[in-house]
Amino acid sequence: MALALSAVEPNPSGDAPYLRIATEEAYASREFLSAVSQLVDEGVDDPGLAAFFGYMLHSEAPRPTFVRERLPDLGEARLSDMDATGIARQILSMAAPGPNPFGADRGTALARNANDELEDACQRQPDRFSALATIAPQAPNAAAAELDRCKSRGFVGAIINSHVQHEYLDAQKFWPIFEAAESLDMPVYLHPTTPSKALIGPMLDRRLEGAIFGFAVEAGLHALRLIVGGVFDRFPRLRLVLGHLGEALPFWLYRLDYMFKAGGRRSRESRAARPPSEYLRENVWVTTSGMPWEPAIMLCRDVLGADRVLYAMDYPWQFEMDEVRAHDALPLAPDEKRQLMQTNAEYLFGLR
Repeated sequence: MALALSAVEPNPSGDAPYLRIATEEAYASREFLSAVSQLVDEGVDDPGLAAFFGYMLHSEAPRPTFVRERLPDLGEARLSDMDATGIARQILSMAAPGPNPFGADRGTALARNANDELEDACQRQPDRFSALATIAPQAPNAAAAELDRCKSRGFVGAIINSHVQHEYLDAQKFWPIFEAAESLDMPVYLHPTTPSKALIGPMLDRRLEGAIFGFAVEAGLHALRLIVGGVFDRFPRLRLVLGHLGEALPFWLYRLDYMFKAGGRRSRESRAARPPSEYLRENVWVTTSGMPWEPAIMLCRDVLGADRVLYAMDYPWQFEMDEVRAHDALPLAPDEKRQLMQTNAEYLFGLR
Protein backbone atom coordinates (compact mmCIF):
# COMPACT_ATOMS: atom_id res chain seq x y z
CA MET A 1 0.00 0.00 0.00
CA ALA A 2 1.69 3.21 -1.14
CA LEU A 3 1.37 6.25 1.10
CA ALA A 4 1.30 9.40 -0.97
CA LEU A 5 0.61 11.75 1.94
CA SER A 6 3.27 13.46 4.00
CA ALA A 7 3.95 11.94 7.40
CA VAL A 8 2.05 13.06 10.47
CA GLU A 9 4.21 14.86 13.00
CA PRO A 10 5.04 12.36 15.76
CA ASN A 11 4.47 13.20 19.43
CA PRO A 12 7.33 11.28 21.05
CA SER A 13 7.89 13.37 24.19
CA GLY A 14 6.06 14.67 27.20
CA ASP A 15 6.20 18.15 25.67
CA ALA A 16 3.67 17.13 23.01
CA PRO A 17 -0.06 17.80 23.56
CA TYR A 18 -0.71 14.06 23.79
CA LEU A 19 0.68 10.70 22.82
CA ARG A 20 -1.17 8.72 20.19
CA ILE A 21 -1.88 5.28 21.64
CA ALA A 22 -3.50 3.00 19.07
CA THR A 23 -5.55 0.31 20.79
CA GLU A 24 -6.65 -2.16 18.08
CA GLU A 25 -3.58 -2.99 16.06
CA ALA A 26 -3.46 -6.46 14.58
CA TYR A 27 -0.68 -9.02 14.57
CA ALA A 28 -0.53 -12.59 13.30
CA SER A 29 2.35 -15.02 13.48
CA ARG A 30 3.49 -16.72 10.29
CA GLU A 31 2.54 -20.02 11.94
CA PHE A 32 -1.00 -18.73 12.44
CA LEU A 33 -1.35 -17.39 8.89
CA SER A 34 -0.17 -20.72 7.53
CA ALA A 35 -2.62 -22.61 9.76
CA VAL A 36 -5.58 -20.48 8.66
CA SER A 37 -4.56 -20.86 5.02
CA GLN A 38 -4.52 -24.63 5.47
CA LEU A 39 -7.99 -24.54 7.05
CA VAL A 40 -9.33 -22.61 4.08
CA ASP A 41 -7.64 -24.86 1.54
CA GLU A 42 -8.98 -27.98 3.24
CA GLY A 43 -12.57 -26.70 3.19
CA VAL A 44 -13.30 -25.34 6.66
CA ASP A 45 -16.94 -25.57 7.81
CA ASP A 46 -17.26 -21.79 8.00
CA PRO A 47 -18.44 -20.02 4.84
CA GLY A 48 -17.45 -16.56 6.06
CA LEU A 49 -13.95 -17.60 6.97
CA ALA A 50 -13.55 -19.39 3.65
CA ALA A 51 -14.79 -16.40 1.65
CA PHE A 52 -13.15 -13.45 3.39
CA PHE A 53 -9.93 -14.95 4.71
CA GLY A 54 -9.51 -17.02 1.59
CA TYR A 55 -9.42 -13.75 -0.33
CA MET A 56 -7.16 -11.95 2.15
CA LEU A 57 -4.69 -14.83 2.31
CA HIS A 58 -4.45 -15.57 -1.41
CA SER A 59 -5.26 -12.42 -3.37
CA GLU A 60 -2.38 -10.49 -4.93
CA ALA A 61 -4.31 -7.20 -4.85
CA PRO A 62 -2.50 -4.33 -3.06
CA ARG A 63 -4.50 -4.30 0.17
CA PRO A 64 -4.38 -8.04 0.96
CA THR A 65 -0.71 -8.10 0.03
CA PHE A 66 0.08 -5.22 2.37
CA VAL A 67 -1.92 -6.78 5.21
CA ARG A 68 -0.16 -10.15 4.83
CA GLU A 69 3.23 -8.45 4.82
CA ARG A 70 2.57 -6.31 7.88
CA LEU A 71 0.60 -8.68 10.15
CA PRO A 72 3.63 -10.78 11.25
CA ASP A 73 6.05 -7.85 11.34
CA LEU A 74 6.92 -6.70 14.86
CA GLY A 75 10.03 -4.84 13.87
CA GLU A 76 11.32 -2.24 11.44
CA ALA A 77 8.40 -2.04 8.99
CA ARG A 78 5.74 -1.72 11.69
CA LEU A 79 7.75 0.81 13.67
CA SER A 80 8.36 2.83 10.51
CA ASP A 81 4.63 2.92 9.80
CA MET A 82 3.99 4.02 13.39
CA ASP A 83 6.54 6.80 13.09
CA ALA A 84 5.07 7.95 9.77
CA THR A 85 1.63 8.31 11.37
CA GLY A 86 2.76 9.65 14.72
CA ILE A 87 1.72 6.58 16.72
CA ALA A 88 3.60 6.48 20.01
CA ARG A 89 2.40 3.04 21.09
CA GLN A 90 0.44 0.15 19.62
CA ILE A 91 -1.56 -2.29 21.71
CA LEU A 92 -1.01 -5.45 19.70
CA SER A 93 -3.67 -8.13 19.37
CA MET A 94 -4.15 -11.33 17.41
CA ALA A 95 -5.90 -10.79 14.10
CA ALA A 96 -9.22 -12.42 13.28
CA PRO A 97 -10.20 -15.21 13.23
CA GLY A 98 -7.72 -15.93 16.02
CA PRO A 99 -7.43 -19.50 17.34
CA ASN A 100 -11.25 -19.87 17.42
CA PRO A 101 -11.73 -22.11 14.32
CA PHE A 102 -9.24 -24.77 15.41
CA GLY A 103 -9.54 -27.80 17.66
CA ALA A 104 -8.99 -27.18 21.35
CA ASP A 105 -5.40 -28.47 21.49
CA ARG A 106 -4.30 -26.81 18.25
CA GLY A 107 -5.98 -23.53 19.15
CA THR A 108 -4.43 -23.50 22.61
CA ALA A 109 -0.97 -24.13 21.18
CA LEU A 110 -1.37 -21.41 18.54
CA ALA A 111 -2.47 -18.96 21.24
CA ARG A 112 0.44 -19.75 23.52
CA ASN A 113 2.99 -19.49 20.72
CA ALA A 114 1.55 -16.15 19.58
CA ASN A 115 1.68 -14.83 23.13
CA ASP A 116 5.32 -15.82 23.44
CA GLU A 117 6.09 -13.87 20.25
CA LEU A 118 4.13 -10.86 21.50
CA GLU A 119 5.88 -10.95 24.86
CA ASP A 120 9.24 -10.95 23.11
CA ALA A 121 8.24 -7.98 20.94
CA CYS A 122 7.06 -6.00 23.97
CA GLN A 123 10.30 -6.71 25.80
CA ARG A 124 12.31 -5.54 22.79
CA GLN A 125 10.23 -2.38 22.36
CA PRO A 126 8.76 -1.61 25.80
CA ASP A 127 8.11 2.03 24.92
CA ARG A 128 6.29 1.22 21.68
CA PHE A 129 4.34 -2.02 22.20
CA SER A 130 1.89 -3.47 24.69
CA ALA A 131 -0.17 -6.58 24.01
CA LEU A 132 -3.49 -8.32 24.55
CA ALA A 133 -3.34 -12.02 25.33
CA THR A 134 -4.58 -14.45 22.70
CA ILE A 135 -6.71 -17.33 23.99
CA ALA A 136 -8.56 -20.30 22.50
CA PRO A 137 -12.09 -19.97 23.92
CA GLN A 138 -13.01 -23.49 22.76
CA ALA A 139 -10.88 -24.69 25.70
CA PRO A 140 -12.26 -22.39 28.43
CA ASN A 141 -10.22 -23.68 31.36
CA ALA A 142 -6.99 -23.64 29.38
CA ALA A 143 -7.90 -20.14 28.16
CA ALA A 144 -8.36 -18.98 31.75
CA ALA A 145 -4.97 -20.44 32.67
CA GLU A 146 -3.38 -18.67 29.69
CA LEU A 147 -4.83 -15.38 30.87
CA ASP A 148 -3.21 -15.95 34.26
CA ARG A 149 0.14 -16.75 32.61
CA CYS A 150 -0.05 -13.69 30.39
CA LYS A 151 -1.04 -11.37 33.23
CA SER A 152 2.14 -12.33 35.06
CA ARG A 153 4.11 -11.47 31.91
CA GLY A 154 2.78 -7.95 31.48
CA PHE A 155 -0.11 -8.38 29.04
CA VAL A 156 -2.69 -5.64 29.48
CA GLY A 157 -5.88 -7.46 28.44
CA ALA A 158 -7.26 -10.22 26.26
CA ILE A 159 -8.54 -10.49 22.70
CA ILE A 160 -11.36 -12.77 21.53
CA ASN A 161 -12.31 -12.79 17.87
CA SER A 162 -16.06 -13.20 18.35
CA HIS A 163 -17.90 -16.48 17.76
CA VAL A 164 -16.30 -19.80 18.59
CA GLN A 165 -17.13 -22.21 15.77
CA HIS A 166 -20.57 -20.58 15.53
CA GLU A 167 -21.17 -20.48 19.31
CA TYR A 168 -21.34 -17.33 21.41
CA LEU A 169 -19.70 -16.58 24.72
CA ASP A 170 -22.94 -16.00 26.62
CA ALA A 171 -23.10 -19.82 26.86
CA GLN A 172 -22.08 -20.57 30.42
CA LYS A 173 -19.47 -23.14 29.42
CA PHE A 174 -17.31 -20.19 28.35
CA TRP A 175 -17.70 -18.26 31.61
CA PRO A 176 -14.44 -19.46 33.20
CA ILE A 177 -12.83 -17.02 30.76
CA PHE A 178 -14.85 -14.10 32.11
CA GLU A 179 -14.28 -15.20 35.69
CA ALA A 180 -10.52 -15.15 35.08
CA ALA A 181 -10.60 -11.82 33.22
CA GLU A 182 -12.57 -10.20 36.02
CA SER A 183 -10.39 -11.56 38.81
CA LEU A 184 -7.20 -10.61 36.95
CA ASP A 185 -8.61 -7.17 36.03
CA MET A 186 -7.92 -7.77 32.34
CA PRO A 187 -10.22 -6.02 29.84
CA VAL A 188 -11.57 -8.31 27.11
CA TYR A 189 -11.50 -6.92 23.57
CA LEU A 190 -14.32 -8.53 21.58
CA HIS A 191 -13.13 -8.21 18.01
CA PRO A 192 -15.23 -9.14 14.96
CA THR A 193 -14.82 -12.02 12.61
CA THR A 194 -17.02 -13.06 9.72
CA PRO A 195 -20.56 -13.96 10.81
CA SER A 196 -21.50 -17.42 11.99
CA LYS A 197 -23.22 -19.88 9.68
CA ALA A 198 -26.68 -19.06 11.03
CA LEU A 199 -26.16 -15.34 10.37
CA ILE A 200 -24.16 -15.04 7.18
CA GLY A 201 -26.43 -16.37 4.43
CA PRO A 202 -27.76 -13.22 2.75
CA MET A 203 -24.37 -11.48 2.99
CA LEU A 204 -22.25 -13.86 0.96
CA ASP A 205 -23.55 -13.35 -2.58
CA ARG A 206 -23.14 -9.56 -2.24
CA ARG A 207 -19.75 -9.84 -0.50
CA LEU A 208 -21.00 -8.14 2.65
CA GLU A 209 -19.52 -10.68 5.06
CA GLY A 210 -16.38 -8.68 5.87
CA ALA A 211 -15.56 -5.30 7.34
CA ILE A 212 -18.02 -3.50 5.08
CA PHE A 213 -20.97 -4.85 7.14
CA GLY A 214 -20.75 -8.44 8.38
CA PHE A 215 -18.04 -7.80 10.97
CA ALA A 216 -20.09 -5.16 12.77
CA VAL A 217 -23.26 -7.25 12.64
CA GLU A 218 -21.40 -10.22 14.12
CA ALA A 219 -19.63 -8.39 16.95
CA GLY A 220 -22.58 -6.13 17.79
CA LEU A 221 -24.88 -9.14 18.06
CA HIS A 222 -22.32 -10.97 20.17
CA ALA A 223 -21.94 -8.07 22.61
CA LEU A 224 -25.70 -7.71 22.92
CA ARG A 225 -25.99 -11.44 23.64
CA LEU A 226 -23.48 -11.02 26.47
CA ILE A 227 -25.61 -8.22 27.91
CA VAL A 228 -29.01 -9.89 27.75
CA GLY A 229 -27.45 -13.26 28.61
CA GLY A 230 -26.54 -11.97 32.07
CA VAL A 231 -22.76 -12.02 31.72
CA PHE A 232 -22.33 -8.61 33.36
CA ASP A 233 -24.81 -9.42 36.10
CA ARG A 234 -22.67 -12.44 36.97
CA PHE A 235 -19.37 -10.56 36.46
CA PRO A 236 -20.15 -6.92 37.31
CA ARG A 237 -16.50 -5.80 37.23
CA LEU A 238 -15.85 -7.32 33.80
CA ARG A 239 -14.65 -4.75 31.27
CA LEU A 240 -15.44 -5.27 27.59
CA VAL A 241 -13.93 -3.35 24.68
CA LEU A 242 -15.62 -3.04 21.28
CA GLY A 243 -13.94 -1.63 18.20
CA HIS A 244 -15.35 0.38 15.32
CA LEU A 245 -17.18 2.74 17.68
CA GLY A 246 -19.09 -0.02 19.43
CA GLU A 247 -20.15 -2.03 16.37
CA ALA A 248 -23.19 0.27 15.90
CA LEU A 249 -24.68 -0.37 19.37
CA PRO A 250 -24.25 3.24 20.60
CA PHE A 251 -26.45 4.42 17.74
CA TRP A 252 -29.20 2.01 18.86
CA LEU A 253 -29.17 2.91 22.57
CA TYR A 254 -32.58 4.57 22.63
CA ARG A 255 -34.31 1.78 20.73
CA LEU A 256 -32.54 -0.99 22.64
CA ASP A 257 -33.74 0.42 25.93
CA TYR A 258 -37.21 1.25 24.67
CA MET A 259 -37.83 -2.23 23.32
CA PHE A 260 -36.22 -3.87 26.34
CA LYS A 261 -38.63 -2.01 28.63
CA ALA A 262 -41.62 -2.47 26.32
CA GLY A 263 -40.91 -6.08 25.46
CA GLY A 264 -43.15 -7.66 28.07
CA ARG A 265 -42.55 -11.40 28.27
CA ARG A 266 -39.52 -11.25 25.98
CA SER A 267 -37.75 -8.75 28.24
CA ARG A 268 -38.68 -10.68 31.38
CA GLU A 269 -37.03 -13.76 29.89
CA SER A 270 -33.76 -11.85 29.50
CA ARG A 271 -31.13 -12.61 32.12
CA ALA A 272 -30.19 -8.94 32.26
CA ALA A 273 -31.53 -7.09 35.27
CA ARG A 274 -31.23 -3.63 33.73
CA PRO A 275 -31.67 -1.91 30.35
CA PRO A 276 -28.86 -2.48 27.83
CA SER A 277 -27.62 1.11 27.93
CA GLU A 278 -26.62 0.78 31.58
CA TYR A 279 -24.24 -2.07 30.82
CA LEU A 280 -22.90 -0.27 27.76
CA ARG A 281 -22.11 2.78 29.87
CA GLU A 282 -20.69 0.89 32.85
CA ASN A 283 -18.96 -2.21 31.46
CA VAL A 284 -18.10 -1.31 27.86
CA TRP A 285 -15.46 0.88 26.23
CA VAL A 286 -15.33 1.57 22.49
CA THR A 287 -12.46 2.41 20.18
CA THR A 288 -12.46 4.45 17.00
CA SER A 289 -10.76 1.73 14.93
CA GLY A 290 -11.59 2.16 11.28
CA MET A 291 -14.09 4.95 12.06
CA PRO A 292 -12.28 8.31 11.85
CA TRP A 293 -15.59 10.13 11.36
CA GLU A 294 -16.35 13.17 13.47
CA PRO A 295 -20.16 12.79 13.79
CA ALA A 296 -19.88 9.18 14.94
CA ILE A 297 -17.02 9.83 17.37
CA MET A 298 -18.81 12.77 18.92
CA LEU A 299 -22.06 10.82 19.26
CA CYS A 300 -20.29 7.99 21.09
CA ARG A 301 -18.63 10.45 23.45
CA ASP A 302 -22.02 12.02 24.07
CA VAL A 303 -24.10 8.88 24.70
CA LEU A 304 -21.46 6.67 26.40
CA GLY A 305 -19.27 9.26 28.08
CA ALA A 306 -16.00 10.88 27.08
CA ASP A 307 -14.08 8.46 29.30
CA ARG A 308 -15.39 5.48 27.31
CA VAL A 309 -14.02 6.27 23.84
CA LEU A 310 -10.42 5.47 22.85
CA TYR A 311 -8.38 6.03 19.74
CA ALA A 312 -7.43 3.12 17.47
CA MET A 313 -6.24 2.88 13.88
CA ASP A 314 -7.06 -0.77 12.96
CA TYR A 315 -3.58 -1.34 11.53
CA PRO A 316 -2.72 -2.91 9.14
CA TRP A 317 -6.24 -3.56 7.87
CA GLN A 318 -6.82 0.17 7.68
CA PHE A 319 -3.70 2.32 7.44
CA GLU A 320 -4.32 5.88 6.32
CA MET A 321 -2.51 8.97 7.51
CA ASP A 322 -5.64 11.08 7.06
CA GLU A 323 -7.30 9.00 9.79
CA VAL A 324 -4.87 10.39 12.35
CA ARG A 325 -5.37 13.90 11.02
CA ALA A 326 -9.14 13.46 11.32
CA HIS A 327 -8.76 12.69 15.03
CA ASP A 328 -6.40 15.63 15.51
CA ALA A 329 -8.99 17.90 13.88
CA LEU A 330 -11.91 16.90 16.14
CA PRO A 331 -13.68 19.88 17.79
CA LEU A 332 -12.33 19.01 21.24
CA ALA A 333 -10.41 20.98 23.81
CA PRO A 334 -6.75 19.96 24.27
CA ASP A 335 -7.46 18.02 27.45
CA GLU A 336 -10.33 16.19 25.72
CA LYS A 337 -8.10 15.20 22.80
CA ARG A 338 -5.49 13.96 25.23
CA GLN A 339 -8.17 11.88 26.93
CA LEU A 340 -9.29 10.35 23.63
CA MET A 341 -5.83 9.71 22.23
CA GLN A 342 -3.89 8.81 25.37
CA THR A 343 -5.22 8.83 28.90
CA ASN A 344 -8.35 6.70 28.40
CA ALA A 345 -6.10 3.93 27.06
CA GLU A 346 -3.63 4.39 29.91
CA TYR A 347 -6.45 4.04 32.42
CA LEU A 348 -8.28 1.12 30.82
CA PHE A 349 -5.18 -0.97 30.06
CA GLY A 350 -3.11 0.08 33.05
CA LEU A 351 -0.30 1.52 30.92
CA ARG A 352 2.60 3.18 32.64
